[in-house]
Amino acid sequence: MAGAAAALSVGPARAQAAYPNRPIRLIVPFPPGGPLDVMGRLIAQRLSTTLGQVFVDNKPGAGGTLAGREAARSDPDGYTLLMGSSAALAIGPALYRENTGYDPLKSFVPVAMVSSVPYVMIAAANTPFKTVQEVLAHAKANPGELNFGVPNGAPPHMLAEMFKMSTGSNIVTVPYRGASTLITDMLAGRLQLGFETTSVMFGHLHEGKIRGLAVLRDKRLTELPDMPTMVESGVKDVIGSSWSGIVAPAGTPPEIVGKLRNEITAGLRAPEVADRLKVMAADAVFMSQDEMAKFLADEYHRIGSIMRAANLKAD
Repeated sequence: MAGAAAALSVGPARAQAAYPNRPIRLIVPFPPGGPLDVMGRLIAQRLSTTLGQVFVDNKPGAGGTLAGREAARSDPDGYTLLMGSSAALAIGPALYRENTGYDPLKSFVPVAMVSSVPYVMIAAANTPFKTVQEVLAHAKANPGELNFGVPNGAPPHMLAEMFKMSTGSNIVTVPYRGASTLITDMLAGRLQLGFETTSVMFGHLHEGKIRGLAVLRDKRLTELPDMPTMVESGVKDVIGSSWSGIVAPAGTPPEIVGKLRNEITAGLRAPEVADRLKVMAADAVFMSQDEMAKFLADEYHRIGSIMRAANLKAD
């Protein structure tokens, strides 16, 4: 009996120590090919070498809130994670206030930050624009003629609205489900302008298939030294980067969160991952769990204020 009791007493501990003993799902709120998908697949590939199978599950829709809702309602057992960004954790909830179905600050526990990737203002190669000021001059002379392609509810949506507010320009925003279709239309000459990250644009920019007008940060990129910043281009208030981080449903055991966090952090420091990030002009981001929680809260409130000031609502 004593032996049986001892076996029973260590059973849960063994089960817990065995995590993970089945595949882990990483939900990405946008279609394949976009900046968040690129980062999600990079992390999933790395974790699969250390934890076992980690697979990406793309769940686009409603500015990332469909994925956020599904992740929030999943069992808090460490087998469902969300590739979070300002879309599902700030912009989407601000746009879809009535139908989000989760609280971005209460429904999740922070696991680990992943990356920060700069945005670039881009123009189709068949347009005449080589600078931001040329875009603004054309928009002033031809109000409503130019268009911005924006993944609806994603950071480029907010950046486009910020750009229009800051410059007083009348440029139409055209909603897309994700970055991949937007880029396809721009390559085909059906779309004029947009904002996208270097993680998905680097090859197109280097090959001249899409023109980079300005990088949305306070200094030039080492990898693209000839591209001016937005500040250098005369627009001071439009600076932004695409951050990503992994969160888990609230209630996920701390020991599982800790294990995931350690593996993700180690993965970001691995030479092969660091090399991939460098090629995309992306930076790995390291924060403690408390720092990440504060960062997510600050972003949620900051972006909500911007969205309200711009009177942005879901179409």
